Order: sequence, then structure tokens, then C-alpha cells
Amino acid sequence: LSIRVMLCGMNLTRNERKRNERVWGAMVSLAAMLTVAGCSAAGGETVEAGSVLTDSAEDDFAPSVVVTTTILGSVVSDIATCAVGDDSRVAVLMPLGADPHDFQASSAQVAQMAKADLIVANGLGLEEGMLDALENIEADGGVVMEIASLLDPLPLGNLDGHVEDDHDDHAEDDQELEDPAAEEEAHDHGDFDPHFWFDMERMAQAAEFIGAELALTGGEAYETCGVSVAADIRATELDVITILEEIPERDRILVTDHDALGYFTDRYDFRIVGVVIPGGSTLGEPNSQELAALVATMTTENVAAIFGDTATNSELLDVLASELDSDVAVIQLYVGSLGGPDSGAETYQEMMLVNATLIAQGLS
Repeated sequence: LSIRVMLCGMNLTRNERKRNERVWGAMVSLAAMLTVAGCSAAGGETVEAGSVLTDSAEDDFAPSVVVTTTILGSVVSDIATCAVGDDSRVAVLMPLGADPHDFQASSAQVAQMAKADLIVANGLGLEEGMLDALENIEADGGVVMEIASLLDPLPLGNLDGHVEDDHDDHAEDDQELEDPAAEEEAHDHGDFDPHFWFDMERMAQAAEFIGAELALTGGEAYETCGVSVAADIRATELDVITILEEIPERDRILVTDHDALGYFTDRYDFRIVGVVIPGGSTLGEPNSQELAALVATMTTENVAAIFGDTATNSELLDVLASELDSDVAVIQLYVGSLGGPDSGAETYQEMMLVNATLIAQGLS
């Protein structure tokens, strides 16, 4: 009530009062959770990772968007730039190289999210360190679009085989989900795999959903651009499939640092025979019995490579590889983040092409 009285005493419009109430409400609810300096597992104030939203840049046509991960940020930025050019107002919270499972938003970033017209999050528990912030902002009236829940998510634990679902492999006529909102309500955090972006058809559908959502406040150009970006993702997927076709069926077996490639194996005809860290998060810890069993499996399956994540330390993977009699390569993929300048993985499409090439080389 005191906030409302203070705001009403100021010469603000109704929308400005509503937005500021949301900002201050979020900050008050998070005060007990955040330290005085703010905390970021990746280090520093990462509001600079993307375009910073400021009041002076406000525009009735271009909605302000905050995106959690760099991977989603690439797709959302493509849509917004297509729609309004350099005047697009997209900020990406996580810096390049951040582990999305471990990242925590600073107090400045929480305020930035609370001011945005739309927050685009991965969801399904991927942003483990941001769950409270996202829930509090949504409770205070913020609009949070959690993409993974809208895309018919797969269950976690897709080991040594395919998860059965309604998608035909490499089908060019994949049908869009009939009721994304109903799908979102049906899937609880923790039960399903959040790493949907390793299925490029799902990411293409995500681009269409995001474009349609942005069109509600930004105009039809956003929806048109969402369709255009989706088409580009689908075209890139054909190149990814061509690269992966070089790998014989008998060699299409993967060992990964954590359970992040379930969608990849399901879409592109691979199988996962083991993971170093159990579960779908990098924050778990394997025990000695699990590691011994994994070494035995890798020996039996004649595994050629262990695939890690550029955002995490590979020391444990190196130790595992050294336990095997044969030469086993440790290959770092771009899993939770895009690559930096000159990495060749600076956009989502480039990242998927680089990963496909690394996998093909590692299994040759």
C-alpha cells in the first residue's frame, strides 16, 4: 500500500505505476535471498551480456525482452532484429560460457527482468539458481514464457535407446503442438529434460512460439520473423544431418558428462550408454561405484570419446579416459552456452554445426 501511495503521489501514468510496482515488489521479495553485492556464479554483473534495457530506449513498437540463456538469446535476437532492426530491445542475462544450471542473477538483473515486457526462459528447472527470482517476478505480474514446457518435452534418463514420442525422425512435416499452454501445465519441473535445443525441430517450433508471443505487443512483424527464423533453423538442420550421416550406425554411441543429449540422440539416431554425472544437471556428484560401472560399460561398448561441456571443468572426464586401456578422447561440446568470438559457435545455428562436426570427428 505504501508503494502505491508513493507512486500515486508522483506524476506517473498508470502503466508506469504498474511497472514500477512490479519492479519494487520483486526487489522486496528477493531482498532476503540476495546478498548485498548480488551474486553471480559466472562472476560479475552480467546485464552487459546483452543489450541493456533503459527507460530512454523505450518504444511502443519494440517490446523489451530479457532472455535467460545465450542459446535462446541468439534465437530471440534474430527474431527481434528481423522485426525492428537495430532498435530491438533484447537483453541476455547469462554471459558466454556460463553454466545455466549454476548461474544466479544479480540484484540488478532481477530489477531488469521485472521491468521487461517479456522474460523468455528455458524452464523445466534448467535455470536452477534463478527459480525463486523467476517465480517471484511472475507472482508480481511479470510475463515469463518458459519455452521447454511448450515443446512436448522428453523424460530425463534417455540411456541406451530412444525415448518414445510422437516425433518422426527427420520428418519435414512435423506438426505443431495443438495447445502449448496445456502442455506446459502438464509437465512439472524435475521430471522432464530441459535440453530441448539439441533437437533443432523443437527449436524451430520455439522460434515460432516466441514470434507469436512478441506479436501480441510488438505487431505482426514479430510473428512473420519467428516463422522466418524457424525456416533458417530447419535449413541448418539439414546440414547438421549431412555431417552426422558420416558416422556409421555401429559407432553412434555417446558418453556425456551429464544427461544433456537426450533430445539429440532421439532426433538423430544415436544412443547414450552412460553419463558421468547422474541426472540432467551439472551440479550432481557421481560416486565411485557409478564411475567404476561407467568405465566397465565404456570398455564393453568400445567407446571412442567422452563428450563434455565447454562451460564445465573436464578434469573428471580426463581421469575417466585415463582409466581405459584404449585411447579415449575427451571432447568439449557447446552444451549450455554459445561460444565466444572466433569460436565458430557464436549463434545457435553455428553452435549446432560445430557440435555435429566435433561429434563426427570424435566418433570416427
